[in-house]
Amino acid sequence: MIALIDYGAGNLTSVRKALAHLGADVATATVPADLTSVSGIIVPGVGNFEKTHTLGPDWRVAIRNHVTRQRPMLGICVGMQWLFDGSTEAPDHPGLKLLPGLCRRLTSKPDALEPKVDETATSTFQNRPIHFKVPHVGWNSLHLTRRSWLLDEVDEGDQVYFTHSYAAPVTKNCVGATTYGIKFAAAVERGEVGGVQFHPEKSSDVGLRILSNFLRRMS
Repeated sequence: MIALIDYGAGNLTSVRKALAHLGADVATATVPADLTSVSGIIVPGVGNFEKTHTLGPDWRVAIRNHVTRQRPMLGICVGMQWLFDGSTEAPDHPGLKLLPGLCRRLTSKPDALEPKVDETATSTFQNRPIHFKVPHVGWNSLHLTRRSWLLDEVDEGDQVYFTHSYAAPVTKNCVGATTYGIKFAAAVERGEVGGVQFHPEKSSDVGLRILSNFLRRMS
């Protein structure tokens, strides 16, 4: 059973339909106790990082306990950003801190400089001018940075669908990167924890492959 966490910021309907297409059993988790016996957790998300504040201490403990039991979880879009230390979009609301690094805005100002993140995150965000439109909406290709269970059978250059204004840095936990003005982490993985900045439920066969990999990890 997969627990799809509802915290008021996720596109649950599309994710649930994609998982149902793959034959998965899905339940919507509305309280932390719902996570006690599930095989996998998915944290979706669209919109502002601030919405993650509803995932308070009880949720954090339940999710961390799930990961400690060596069971997989997947963050999607804002759900992936929440895996990190936090985001400049909502600096007063920390992330889950399973992955080091700070998510930052993709800027459309032609004279703006993208600030560097903490050096411990080994970010590839560069201190240089950036010229492009925000939000980033549409299809872009994946550059595979290392082998991973999450992107198994996904090929270099495969296209996936993005819609976001903030992005995570490229660190040692990045397994797939995308360049849109700057290079950012499109997919991350650390042990049983995975995350994708794009929307697999809207990414056709490639997205279904990634969700299938998650289901296989649960078995």
